[in-house]
Formats: sequence, structure tokens, C-alpha cells
Amino acid sequence: MGMLCAVTFNRYGKLYYLDPGEFRPRVGDKVLVHTDDGPEVADCVWAAEWSEEDTSGFPKVIGIAGPEDVGRDELIRQRKAEARVAANRLIREHQLPMKVIAVDHVPGGPADGDDPGPSPRTTVYFTAPHRVDFRSLVRDLGATLRCRVELRQLSARDSAKVQGGIGSCGRDLCCSTFLTEFEPVSIRMAKEQDLPLNPMRISGACGRLMCCLKYEHPMYQDFHGSAPAIGEQVSTPEGDGRVVGHSVPRDAVVIRLAADGSRTVCPKASVCGSRKSYEDRYAV
Repeated sequence: MGMLCAVTFNRYGKLYYLDPGEFRPRVGDKVLVHTDDGPEVADCVWAAEWSEEDTSGFPKVIGIAGPEDVGRDELIRQRKAEARVAANRLIREHQLPMKVIAVDHVPGGPADGDDPGPSPRTTVYFTAPHRVDFRSLVRDLGATLRCRVELRQLSARDSAKVQGGIGSCGRDLCCSTFLTEFEPVSIRMAKEQDLPLNPMRISGACGRLMCCLKYEHPMYQDFHGSAPAIGEQVSTPEGDGRVVGHSVPRDAVVIRLAADGSRTVCPKASVCGSRKSYEDRYAV
């Protein structure tokens, strides 16, 4: 048990949970967070409060951002905007089939002793339909921005994760909020969930199969492993009948009663299949 707070580096961006340590940031406060490129400024969107989880493995807040830290962050954002404009202009001039997705900038700074410190670096993330020869673009972009420039091509899913957006469910994309890695998703998962095999219905913003197909797949597997199959004759509290449908989210089956032909929805636990079907299913 310990205290946790949540911060984000971009508006409506991914949340990062941190141990506030000796600090007590409130919603709207700017805090310093340790990253691979040094301390960065983040916005607190969830004030520090007690959590039942073990917080020993969570990274800690370095401190509350001061005026110098906020000014440095604003300068970085300005350099990112300048780099995006320059990259788009040079891509058009070089007539390359590229689309800029995001830009990162790491400012240089003096180090201890005689070492001048690391040089500033700008990383441009882009998408393209195929591999692109961007050597001349890197050279011109480096001369324009006067810093070291790196270009990195993103896949369709990584592009959606970086850009963010709204899914068909009306919520923020899972990949841009809480998913830490992409798990394999297959068309078989959509079939087992009785979803229409229409690419427009089962594809996400990235154009690939929706990641959420993976979430409910184990539940559908467990249900189909224990529920009577469609067409099977069963007995229910309402009378004997035949299974004509499944309602997995409700853990129920749809029965057409033999007495009058009406349909009824019964909990799976209350439906009893034939002895033969049971033996065939669980036969070794």
C-alpha cells in the first residue's frame, strides 16, 4: 500500500502512474519526471492519493516544476513545432511519399568539466507505404534545424498509438491510453464472437483488426466450451426446447420451447442438455 498519482506529457495523452514520494501534487500542477532523455515536465491529472497496490516498483516524481523547468518545456514544444513545419516543407520539396506523425526534441546542454555535453537531437516519426530513401531529406533537415536529426518509420498501429484518436466505441484509443504492447489479433477471434466479418466493423483507426477483440476472446472460449451447442435439445425450468442462439455477455442461451414455439432466454447454469450430448462433449 502506498500513494500514487497520474501524469501525462500531452493533453489527452497516455497516463503514467508515479509514486509522489515526499511531494503532494494536485490536479493541474506541473511535475518533473525522469525519462531516458533526462527530466521532463508533465501535467498532473490525478492528485496523489492512497492506493492498495504495492507502489515500490513505480517511478517517483522528481519534484514540482519551477519557472525554469516550465520555460525549458515551452522551448522544447516550440522547437518541435518548428521541426514539424520544416519537415513537411522539405518532404514536399523532395516529393517523398511520407507523412509526419510526431516530433521529439532533446535539447543539448553543458555537462560537468570540459565536456560540452550532448548535442541537441530531433527525431521525426513518419509513415510511408514502403521503404523510403530519405538520406537527402535528413541532410537538408539537419542543416535547417541546426541539430542532429533522426527519422523513424512507424507501423500503422504505432502511428495510431502516437497520434491518438477516438475508437468506434466512442472512447479514446486503447493503444494511446493504457496498452503497453500489441498482442496478436486474428480474424478467428471475430468469428468466435459472432461478429460480422466486415472490415469496416472490426477494424480500428489503424486499419488493422481492433485490439479489443482480444479482450473478450477468453470469455467466449469458456462459454462455448460449456454451453449447449445451437440445435441441441435441452431441458429448462420453462420446459423442453431447442437451443437457437447464445447470449455470451449475459452468460445465457436462447431457447425455442417445444410446447408453443416461443423463445426464451435462460441462464446457462439452468439449462440441462441431453445425456448423450454431455458424454460426446466430455468423452476422452
